[in-house]
Order: sequence, then C-alpha cells, then structure tokens
Amino acid sequence: MRKIVCFGPGPKFKGGISNYNTSLAKALETDFLEGSKIQLKYITNYNNPYSWKQTYNYIVSLKPEKVIFQWSIAVQGLPLGWIAKKLSKHKDIEVIFDLHFVIQKENSTLDRLFTKIGISHADTFIVHALKTANELKELYPNKQFKITESGERVPKEKGSVIKLYHPIYNLFQPDPNFDVEGFKKEHGLKEHVFLFFGFIRKYKGLHYVIKAFDKVRKQRDDISLLICGESFWATLDNSKLSTKIKNATFGLAKKMFLKKSDDEREYRPLELIDELGLQKETMVVNEFVPNEDVHKYFQLSDAVLLFYEYATPSGIESLSYNFKLPIIATKVGHFPETIEDGFNGYLAEAGDIDSMAEQMIRFLEHPLPSENVASKTEQLSWENYAKAILQA
Repeated sequence: MRKIVCFGPGPKFKGGISNYNTSLAKALETDFLEGSKIQLKYITNYNNPYSWKQTYNYIVSLKPEKVIFQWSIAVQGLPLGWIAKKLSKHKDIEVIFDLHFVIQKENSTLDRLFTKIGISHADTFIVHALKTANELKELYPNKQFKITESGERVPKEKGSVIKLYHPIYNLFQPDPNFDVEGFKKEHGLKEHVFLFFGFIRKYKGLHYVIKAFDKVRKQRDDISLLICGESFWATLDNSKLSTKIKNATFGLAKKMFLKKSDDEREYRPLELIDELGLQKETMVVNEFVPNEDVHKYFQLSDAVLLFYEYATPSGIESLSYNFKLPIIATKVGHFPETIEDGFNGYLAEAGDIDSMAEQMIRFLEHPLPSENVASKTEQLSWENYAKAILQA
C-alpha cells in the first residue's frame, strides 16, 4: 500500500490552507489509495523545536514514499526547513513542497531568508501559477528548473516544478434547500450582491472593494456588499504569553526588515463603511465562517470581488468556482491566467478604484452565465492534481 504524508494544518484549524490540505489528503485516499484510511495526527508546534524532532521521527516511522509540505507563510521556514532537511537524507522519500507563494507580498529580507531555509531541500515543487514558478527561478537564479503539467520528474539538481491549477474545493456544495430570497429579505440585502470573503488582510484589497462599491452604489440602488471574514490580526489571543513573546519578537523583526506600510496590525478597512455612509447597503460578518455556513454567502451572491494588490493562487477563487460564481478581480498574479475577461469574470486595473467600479457596472449590465464558469473549471479537479503528484 502506498503511503503519503500531507503535512500542514488539519481540519481543526481555520482557513484555506487547512481546507486545502484536508482536500488533498481526501483526493489521494479516495481516488488512488483504495482500502486505506487517512490517519490524522497533530504533533508539530512551530515554536517548540523538540516537536520538530518528534515530527521527523513519526514521519520516518510511517515509511512514506512522499511527504507533501504546504508552504504558505515564511515564518515557518525554520521548522519546516529543519524537518525537510532531515527527510531529504532518506533517498526513498520524495520531499515535495506545494508552494502557495515564493516571494511573499511584503518581500522583506527576512521573509526571503526564511523561505530559502524552508524550501531548499525539496525534491519537487508544485506551483499554481507561472508567476510562482518565475519567483522560484528568481530565488534560485543558478538552478535550472524543468516545469511540467504532467507530473514528470527530473533529477533533484535540475529541479522539478509541477504547474497545477488550484483545484476546486469539494468540501463545499450548494444547499438546494437554502432559502436565498428569505435570507436576503431578513438581512436587508438588495437584488444584486457582491461578495468579499476570507481573512481580511491588506493585500486582499478590502479597502479597494469598499471604495469601488461606494462609486457603484451612487449609480445603482439595487446592489449590496457582503463582507465575510475574520480580521487577520484578531486571530491571535493576546492574553497568551506565547503570543506576547511572538508579537515582541516579530515586532522587532518587522521594524528591522519591513517598511512601516507593510505592518497590517493597524489595517481597519471596515471603518470605511461608516465613513462613506454604507451601513444600509453593506452586511458584515466579521468573524471566521464555519464550513457549514460557507455555502449561504456564496449562494446568495452574484459575483465575488478579488481586488488584490498582489496575488498568489487564491482559495477563494477556487471556492467561487465551486458555486459557479463569476469573479471580478485585478490584473495581478495568476488571475489573468484563470479569469478570461468577459467569459468567466472581469478584470480591473490593480490599484485603480475607477477601473474596479467600471468592471462591477460592466458585470451588472452584462452578467455572465454560470455555464461559462463551469466550463472553465473542468481542469481544476483534485483527481488531476492527485494524478500528477503520484506520477513518480
């Protein structure tokens, strides 16, 4: 029986990477590892080096043929780099890093250092966009990478890169019994609803979303804005000693390595709602949305707004496709690769509020059929993803 370790946050954790890692494990088990059972174990504490050793020992005891690390934040570089380095000495284990970014949005010296430490010992990389592959080449300018979509591997010194689109989450499905119109009436939502969903972080451009919506509502009285997501910095429990230590440590590091404009702790875009007088046109769910409630907000929306300043492949984009929702996004990162302007979505100029508002109006005047969205997502299956991983 083939054994594969999917290393990353499990179901008890919040956010897209947890959903992603869980979906990947299910895809590998259900479709390809028949008769096996997914074993779930929580063992790694990034702040406890002893747990890194425990993690390594446990993985080796399983005798896996592949270990797939989810790489999504640079500060994990020390623990993941240590574990990966130890595993790389086992020639019968393929170390794979599934890269949700390479050059982090802040692009600080510290982030680049942690990234190099973290991913240097990979045998194979998975990327979800050509932009990420190019960032990998930039990080390692002396390495010759071979990029494929089939899953073909090359010797480690050359660098195997598998380019695969972010698959559609199969954890979420529309509920045919959900009363969309009843929910909209109960919460005062109008005929057309634009959705912002996910953790509130500056690079995701909620401040642009709100300002662009304000321009559109001055021309249309039949629209609402729905904002669902937890403020990123609110996820930390500041009463814990460990959080206070991390805040002090990384606060010092940020002062040394980051521009002041990149510190998100004072990012409060929701205050714009009151400043612009949008209370009646806006519904805000400023908390983490549990999986069982996700479908509601997508089912009652007409389109998803991704006015990112910087884009790595987005789980929200994948989630939108699962509900056959068109996307209005900025021309950054991979969005021009996956969103065909005028077919399954519309594209606006990054940082240009007028352009964003224009594309929202364009959507209202020329709505896109869900069939277009569905046809564009046929290649975004977990089955295709798992097949490429298991190629070697």
